[in-house]
Amino acid sequence: MSSCFNFLLLCGNQSSGKSSVLESVVGRDFLPRGSGIVTRRPLVLQLHKIEGGTEYAEFLHAPKKRFTDFASVRKEIADETDRITGKSKQISNIPIHLSIYSPNVVNLTLIDLPGLTKVAVAVLLLEEWEIKAVLVSVNPQFYPSSIVAILTFNPNCIILAISPANQDIATSDAIKLAKEVDPTGDRTFGVVTKLDLMDKGTNALDVLEGRSYRLQHPWVGIVNRSQADINKNVDMLAARRKEQEYFESSPEYGHLSHKMGAEYLAKLLSKHLETVIRQRIPSIIALINKTIDELNAELDRIGRPVGVDGGAQLYTILEMCRAFDKIFKEHLDGGRPGGDRIYGVFDHQLPAAFKKLPLDRHLSINNVRKVISEADGYQPHLIAPEQGYRRLIDGSLGYFKGPAEASVDAVHFILKELVRKSIAATEELKRFPSLQSDIATSANDSLEKFRDESRKTVLRLVEMESTYLTVEFFRKLHLEQEKNTNAPSNQPNSNANSNLDRFTENHLRRIGSNVTAYVNMVCDTLRLSIPKAVVYCQVLQAKRSLLNQFYANVGRREKEQLGKMLDEDPSLMARREQIAKRLELYKSARDEIDSVAWK
Repeated sequence: MSSCFNFLLLCGNQSSGKSSVLESVVGRDFLPRGSGIVTRRPLVLQLHKIEGGTEYAEFLHAPKKRFTDFASVRKEIADETDRITGKSKQISNIPIHLSIYSPNVVNLTLIDLPGLTKVAVAVLLLEEWEIKAVLVSVNPQFYPSSIVAILTFNPNCIILAISPANQDIATSDAIKLAKEVDPTGDRTFGVVTKLDLMDKGTNALDVLEGRSYRLQHPWVGIVNRSQADINKNVDMLAARRKEQEYFESSPEYGHLSHKMGAEYLAKLLSKHLETVIRQRIPSIIALINKTIDELNAELDRIGRPVGVDGGAQLYTILEMCRAFDKIFKEHLDGGRPGGDRIYGVFDHQLPAAFKKLPLDRHLSINNVRKVISEADGYQPHLIAPEQGYRRLIDGSLGYFKGPAEASVDAVHFILKELVRKSIAATEELKRFPSLQSDIATSANDSLEKFRDESRKTVLRLVEMESTYLTVEFFRKLHLEQEKNTNAPSNQPNSNANSNLDRFTENHLRRIGSNVTAYVNMVCDTLRLSIPKAVVYCQVLQAKRSLLNQFYANVGRREKEQLGKMLDEDPSLMARREQIAKRLELYKSARDEIDSVAWK
């Protein structure tokens, strides 16, 4: 939300009164005092406005101890600093967290960082519709390039150029820096401090009235607390009253008293910030809405929180199962890739397996002679070698069991792979590894049952073909053979001749040819019926009832067991909670900004 930020840059020479000005704007004496490097640990200061009551302070390192004496607060800051850094003036990056609760403050957060202060930067952030200030002490080695960079890349900032009254404005570092980064002066406010310390007979009217150096915004004069006031612990409210009395009673500045002093400066800055913020409300709202959409999208990606009661958990599980089942069916029906591999089993693998069967060897002349001879036993057949035919056909059809079972196994493997892919493609399941495992186990168990039933069915198809032969096929075949050989169908000795030459190669070759023709006919039939059986027993059952057993089991589980199925990665849960909190904050900020925008 960097585009929403409003920066207040306090710039000026060392000891120009920057800290005093900031304290005056905030209305609280909170910064450490002294010579040398006073701030040697970051100080995170949070001001909390309360309704009535006694103001007090709390440190994060001593959460149960309330400080009502702010002298004790400053001492605690010094003691806590020395506890980490020691007396050697070392600097630590471990922050001190301090909260002040008072009816006289606004909700404000300030962070004071250690450093050799030449420039202090106060950053006012628009967040949750609260103005939050961050005080940063910048090391001189980064000045002024780092400050220029801040101002250049953050055009929303306000520059508070602080110059002591006893210094020439033309040589003021604050004015030089402000002019460099804000040549038009639209963002620069001038502050003149230490008016009460000017030599007698001199004044700063030329500066305050804009004759020495004109700014787009008016110059404001400030009278800081004197060292004596600081030593006497004069509070900020009393110091403000004393400052106002000074301007009202001053012969030089009396006519400007209504727009002088820290209180006026605070109101001036507040009004300007309010104006800037109102101008930027549309872009702020747009950015907040964009961020809300991004957070909602991330929540959708990682998954919404699951209810704690058993009914909500069961509903969540069933919803994810339906999502998985939908994707699985899309794989089978062609919405996603994978189902076409099943067709490949029937259209390529099964016919190729049939072609590789050793039917030529089984129906060779030698094997036909052997089978025919063994089928008749000691007594030769009288009309036709029927038992030999049956044994040859039965032996040939037995080879079809292998390709039939292989087709079942191939489809089973594809279905298992589609289950794995469907689980991986179901976004809702990615958060719950245990539920993924349970669904995969149940689905694969169901596929095993479907495979067993499909195997039984295709084997029955093969066995049925060998159990009952199609007699009409041989009758037609015999008639066609007689026509082809031009042999009369009413020869009295045809059967006898057939019996007499039963061991001749022509006779055996004709038997092998007849069996081959019949086996080919059965092969064509099985090539159509086996896929139908596999689809009916495996594919359709997987589409209809893949998770039926899972549904039955999950419906009988107790709440604790359902909770175990919905276990998540703790880091994912923490991430979701963090996103949810941010989402609520952004929504709250949007509502509050909307309410202010219409006032």
